[in-house]
Amino acid sequence: QVQLVESGGGLVQPGGSLTLSCTASGFPFWSYAMRWYRQVPGKEREMVAGISSGGASLNYADSVKGRFTVSRDNAKNTLYLQMNSLKPEDTAVYYCQAINLRANYWGQGTTVTVSS
Repeated sequence: QVQLVESGGGLVQPGGSLTLSCTASGFPFWSYAMRWYRQVPGKEREMVAGISSGGASLNYADSVKGRFTVSRDNAKNTLYLQMNSLKPEDTAVYYCQAINLRANYWGQGTTVTVSS
């Protein structure tokens, strides 16, 4: 059974940091590119960061460049998103996605709230 489980969300003050994790099971994690998305109610889901299957290629939305870092540990089947200098506009539900030419899978999301 394919599963992607996000964790690490919560309430943080502006300027603070959080690290999100996405743990995968039921498919060959090492062969999938991974992405982080976020969604605010009433808005489209936005891609935040992506990483290739081997971890060599990274890409970020302009809104998070220099503040967020995506990484993965294929031995642990886990994807990470280190978020620094958080802003209120980073408040959203964050989702991870596994994607290759044959399939794509989504997690259930974890909520990040940036507020004082």
